Parts: sequence; structure tokens; C-alpha cells
Amino acid sequence: MDFQLFPEGDGAILIEAGKEINLANHRKIRAIVSLIENAAPAWMIEYIPAYTTVTVLYDPFKVYAKFGEYPYRYVSRYFTRLLEKVQPASIPEPRTVDIPVCYGGEFGPDLEQVARINDLTPEEVIRIHASGDYTVYMIGFAPGFPYIGGMPEKIAAPRKKTPRLKIPERSVGIAGKQTGIYPIETPGGWQIIGRTPVKLFRPDRDGPSLLQAGDKIRFRPVSLEEYRELEKMPS
Repeated sequence: MDFQLFPEGDGAILIEAGKEINLANHRKIRAIVSLIENAAPAWMIEYIPAYTTVTVLYDPFKVYAKFGEYPYRYVSRYFTRLLEKVQPASIPEPRTVDIPVCYGGEFGPDLEQVARINDLTPEEVIRIHASGDYTVYMIGFAPGFPYIGGMPEKIAAPRKKTPRLKIPERSVGIAGKQTGIYPIETPGGWQIIGRTPVKLFRPDRDGPSLLQAGDKIRFRPVSLEEYRELEKMPS
């Protein structure tokens, strides 16, 4: 597998698996993450996967104390050897997570705007959004926030020129050619088209983020009545 390594300050290394955001590079990143998790070197602090890269933070003092050489030189050699073992085809099959969404109305104030941008009706936007073949590429920006690829370009829409100061938690939005869900209330500039009753961020659990990179997402339109019933159910 082709990859490049770059220093990121005194205690981090960037592993780049490609330049383009696509499923092939996403599978490479998942394979790299699996390999890093299994290796878990004692000098590693944490790793941060993104669309086409993984940043590994490490303790340079531990590296130098144990191996007696310039930390980045050792770490880059370590990952060069480790990544020779990467097999993207061996990663496990992703799980599919059902996300019910109540579109429009008070939950989707930008649904009509997205429809106008694309010369569609709101009903067509809902149908197209719910028919996408979605993959969670990464978690970031806010705790548990999924960056979801696979949205049809027919409903792509730019971020708002002036972000809102508050986006309610569980709001479903569009930004460019991607879609996402706000797990907590936060400022944001995405076009909001609906809301899910499903909690994505659960800080009281060992795994606080419901979604993980690699998950497949299936959006399912629900009525306001069904939304209210689902919202009452324990998460």
C-alpha cells in the first residue's frame, strides 16, 4: 500500500494514505487504524483518523529513553515497517445503523432552501437524501459528530454564509456534498433539513459516540408523531 509519512511537531507523525476522499482511501485508513490498535506501542499517546490521514501522537521522551535516538527517526522507521503489513481487504464488514429523521418544519428550517438551490421540491430532497449510500468517514468537530459521505450531488448545498449561533442537538444537515448530524447543541453553518430522535453522543457510556468511522448509515423518514414516540425510548 502506498503511503507517506510527515513530521507534525516534536511529538506527532502524519500518515497519509492518499489525496482524494473516496471509499478506497477510507478503507486504507480503517486498515491502518486496525493495525495501530493491535500494535499499541507503549510510547504512543493516541491516534486521530481523518478522511485520508491518521495522525499519531507520541511521547518523544519515552522514545528517546528506550531507543536512544532521535524520536521522529525511530517512529517513522517503526511505522514504515508496520504499514508494510497493511491489508485493506482484511478489515471487517461495516455495521449498518438506522437513523430515523423527521424532515422539514421546525426540525428542518433549511429544507426548502436546499430544494430551491437544486431546483427540486422539498419532498424530492427528502426522498433523495434518504436513498443515499452512506459511509461515516470520520468523527470530529464536536464529540460524536459524523462526517458522512455518499450523499447524492443532486441535493448538495453550500454552507450558510452566516453560521447559526445554536444548532439543536441531533439536527441533520448538509454542507457541500456531504451530510452530517450534530450530536450536541453547537454553533454551525450547515443547512439543516431535519432532526433525528436518536442520541449520537452519550457521555455516560464507555463508548460515548454511537457512530464510528466505517459505519454504514441508512436514513429513514419518519412522521412527527413517530419522532415523538422514538424520542421517548431509552437510548
